[in-house]
Amino acid sequence: MNDCSGTVLNLQRLSTEDGPGLRTTVFFKGCPLECRWCHNPESLLPRVEIQWFSGRCLACGTCIETCQEGNLSWEAETESALHSDNGSSARQLKISRKECSGCGECVENCPAGAIEVLGSTWQAAQLMTELLKDRAYFGAEGGVTLSGGEPTFQPHFVETLLKMLKAADIHTALDTCGLCAPNVLQRLLRFCDLVMYDLKILDEEQHRLHTGKSNQAILDNLKAVVMAVRSGKLSFGLWVRTPLIPGATATAENIRAIGEYLRAHTDGVLQRWELCAFNNLCRDQYDRLERPWRYAATPLMSQDELAEMLRVARSSGVAPELILVTGASRVTAD
Repeated sequence: MNDCSGTVLNLQRLSTEDGPGLRTTVFFKGCPLECRWCHNPESLLPRVEIQWFSGRCLACGTCIETCQEGNLSWEAETESALHSDNGSSARQLKISRKECSGCGECVENCPAGAIEVLGSTWQAAQLMTELLKDRAYFGAEGGVTLSGGEPTFQPHFVETLLKMLKAADIHTALDTCGLCAPNVLQRLLRFCDLVMYDLKILDEEQHRLHTGKSNQAILDNLKAVVMAVRSGKLSFGLWVRTPLIPGATATAENIRAIGEYLRAHTDGVLQRWELCAFNNLCRDQYDRLERPWRYAATPLMSQDELAEMLRVARSSGVAPELILVTGASRVTAD
């Protein structure tokens, strides 16, 4: 069972934002949701992809010449488009993304490092060996967090990895959107010390509008997670995380509704409700993937706006000491 493989986007070491203590976070490729605000667009597709950095490009055409699949070309071939004033390429590399296999040949041959591969295939035992290198800094509270994308999108690989981590007595955290088959989640919960469960929007119609999917299975799975703890069959901590997205999730109506739902269904089990402030650091990532992002011009929320969301959450019925806001806010003039 330990020889199964999966697709991982990257490993983030010394993380302090993905669970307690210092952690190594494994970001998996693939997600069943299509959140309009997604902060990790490079993790959405389950397959390996490539991305191009125009600022590094020499416009030499080596990548085009070496691509055996014929999936790379220039958008424009005019002489005036050869270079920009700062010396970087002003040409736009066209990538046939649906046909590109992500073989990485263009990456290996690019003299400027202007193309990178997003994702790689790991054997479970191989990944476990890599994670064990970080054990020295985990301490009493730290450990490994499985995130994404969506870890449950690769259930067999993730279950195998979780088993190995538990056998090594390493604290495990599962960061999930909750949209998966109930039996998949139940299998993974057996090897979790902490579940970080995303609850984005309570209204089903609004959830479908902003994420592309109904939230019914997500809510059902959350109830099953809570029941697993209450029954005494399993023992793990539960954190709920809600992204604060201007115009979507960051409304008094939505935050109040989520709070009332948590009070009704997770009382006595919920350990933390985290309101995660919107960030726009992924803007360049969308550009490199040639994808439009409707939040590209959206600023960070102000401290006053975040404080209001916190006030609403703390008045919703969830124990106020369990609720906090994380993330950056924009600086506003006095």
